[in-house]
This record gives sequence, C-alpha cells and structure tokens, in this order.
Amino acid sequence: MHISVFDIFKIGIGPSSSHTVGPMRAAARFARWLAQEGLLAQVTTVRCELFGSLGFTGRGHGTDRAVILGLAGEDPATVDVDAVEARIAAVASSRQLTLAGGHVIAFDPDAAIVFHRREKLPLHSNGMRFAALSESGATLLERIYYSVGGGFVVDHVGAPADGSTPAEQVPARYPFNNAAELLVLADEHGMAISSLMLANECTRLGEPEVRERVLGLWGAMEACVRRGCEREGILPGGLKVKRRASALHRRLRAESSQDPLLVMDWVNLFALAVNEENAAGGRVVTAPTNGAAGIIPAVLTYYRRFTPNADDEGTIRFLLTAAAIGALYKKNASISGAEVGCQGEVGVACSMAAGALAEVLGGTPAQVENAAEIGMEHNLGLTCDPIGGLVQVPCIERNAMGSIKAINAARLALQGDGTHKVSLDKVIKTMWRTGADMSSKYKETARGGLAVNIIEC
Repeated sequence: MHISVFDIFKIGIGPSSSHTVGPMRAAARFARWLAQEGLLAQVTTVRCELFGSLGFTGRGHGTDRAVILGLAGEDPATVDVDAVEARIAAVASSRQLTLAGGHVIAFDPDAAIVFHRREKLPLHSNGMRFAALSESGATLLERIYYSVGGGFVVDHVGAPADGSTPAEQVPARYPFNNAAELLVLADEHGMAISSLMLANECTRLGEPEVRERVLGLWGAMEACVRRGCEREGILPGGLKVKRRASALHRRLRAESSQDPLLVMDWVNLFALAVNEENAAGGRVVTAPTNGAAGIIPAVLTYYRRFTPNADDEGTIRFLLTAAAIGALYKKNASISGAEVGCQGEVGVACSMAAGALAEVLGGTPAQVENAAEIGMEHNLGLTCDPIGGLVQVPCIERNAMGSIKAINAARLALQGDGTHKVSLDKVIKTMWRTGADMSSKYKETARGGLAVNIIEC
C-alpha cells in the first residue's frame, strides 16, 4: 500500500484536519452519493450526528461549519475561506441549504447537526453518521464515516471512502511498510529516501508533474507563513487569544543584535504564523494534521532562509522524505490526536521534519532514520488537551516547540553515523502502545489536562 506525498500533505482549511477537513470531505462524499443514487430530488433535509471526539470538541474545531460546507459541495482545498462566515450565517438565517450545489433543502443547523458527547461509534473516536430524509421522514440513505486523522476518511468498515486516498491503491516501485524495509531499499539501490519516494510517486504521475505539485505544496505553505506574519487581531472562539506573529515579525525585521540564538526566534515566528492562520480557519497545508501544520513549514522555511545552497530541489527532497516518514506512522500507528494524543500530531510532524532536514543537510538514510526517531522519542506521551476544544492553547506554541526540537534532532543525528539503540520502528510501535494506554481525557476530548485546569492557572 503506497501512501502518497499528496495524501500526507493536503491543502485545506483550518482549524483541524480530523475535525474540519475530514468531516467536510465526508459530508461532500455523502452529498455525491445522493446525487449518484438519483435521490437528491426526494431529499427534504439531512441529519448529521457526530460522535466521540467530534461530539466533545466539534464546536470548537468548526465541525458543524465543515459539515454545512461539505453538504453544499465544497472541498477543503478550494473553498473560499474568506466567504465562509457569510455562507454559514446565510444557512443559519434562512434555514436552507443547497445540497451538492444544486438542490435546496430545509436545514436548521441547530437541529440537523447533533453532537453526541457520551456516545462513540465502534471503529474510531471521530465518527459521523449522515442520513437523508424524505418529506415523510423516511430515511432515503444513511452512511457512517470516520475521520481518522490528517484529513483521511474511511467508511463504516475502515475502507478508504471513495475519493479520499486514491494513491493508496497504486502499487509502488519500491514498496515499504516500515523503516527497516525502507533502509534496506536505500542500501540495496544506493538511493536516498527522497529518491525512493519520488520513484514511487512516478508510478502514477510523470516526474515533472510530481515536482510541480510538490513545489505547489511548498508555495501554499510559504503563503500561509506570509499571511500569518501580516494579520493581527484576536483569534475566534472565545478564548480571546491574541495573534502574536505579526508583532514578532516586525521586531525581528528591526533586530540588529548579534544574538547567536536569533534564528530560533525566526523559526518560532514561522510556526506561530501558520498555526494562528489555522486557528482562524485560514488556508493551510495539512502536515500531517492541521493541529501540527506549522512544524513542516517552519523547518522548511528555516532550511530555505538559513542554510547554504538551499533550493527548490532540496525543497522537493525535504517534502518527499517527510512524506515517507509520515507514511510509516500512518501505516503502523496513527496521526490522529483523538486516537493517540498529540504525540500523533506534533510528535509525528516533529519526526517528519527532523528526518527531512537531516536528508537535505547531507545525511545518509541511516542518519535520516535516526533523526526521525529522535524527533518522536522526545514527544512520547504528549497529550492532546486543547482548552475550550480550540486549536489554540497549547497547540500554537506547541508547534513552535516542535519545530525547534526537530531542528535539534536533525543536528544530533548528523553528529553520529546513524547507529543508535532505539530504531524508528520501535519508537513508532511505542507511540502506538502509549496512545492505547492514554486516558481518553487526554485525546482531544477537552476533558483533562490544561482543558480543565485553565481556571486554576
């Protein structure tokens, strides 16, 4: 099973890949099913039930808004983020929704979208059940979907929902299921991890298109950093968190000191800028999730601005290597905060960025694997306890910390020869087991940790 770089990195909308991007894609898929089955004209309303973590923190993560946009036929990659507020307000005031972009139905968001805080569907914490109803109240079509992290959506038996992960069905030229296999391939063929990943991508797309699309991902990340550095104000949601990136950007541009650690402030800036945009519902690249969307752009921007000989080729290699590492976590553990805590989001992003940076700085495949292992080893047990169910505190600063940690992990690995005691495969397995042992209070339910102790702080 090949997981593509374009599965790991998706251009989407904030604030959450599992709670916003996934539900929007699931809702759009349900609307398309209705059209394909010829049922649209019979539908008078649609009901959406949200379970588990979606039920607990869906409001703070904008899941209800995502469902509305998805049912209207919007896609996270192309929806006009500046028009979202007006569109949601229009649906709420008119109590009508244009289903799949073509059939008007009655739709009262307060009644049609149900948050089940005490119920969970069997397969995953992020469960959704959609039902289309006729004028008589009969169910015309019902579907269950799960948003399993990073914008990935599966159906009621865990199979990829149609249109969600097409690259998983394409055979790879150099297939690998774990880091050990990846290192064997690199050694046997004398290839870098990015080269192996590029060859796998080229089994379904021409190399020029792969390169162009990967650089397109970087362009979206760069634009997000730039927007985050420009915009000011208070983030939505009620916590009244003030944007800090713009003020920090102005200070750094005016800075003339010779502080040797000044580059850390720039890396912090890059991460804060992205995650403030994410928290505001802006356009971000899921990397591999929205909650951790700032780490890859921050470390990649560090590479572009502060390392010698950085170029587009290195950028492509960076993102391909990061995607290969992210695929290992997706295959063997999880990238869902609702399933394994924030170690599956910030921890995975840190691991991906560390390995990718090690490669573009000249590291061997063994050093890349070591960097990725270090990046996760020191994020094990990281909880997901967002205050108010919002992707703001501690999420925004956590991305800054994860970015610095990734750079240090790469530097530590490059000081060695790639040999180390704990393999990446073992740390991935440990992360998965740690997530299984973690109380549900610390897995994106806002029922533990900072989410309940903020008043005392």
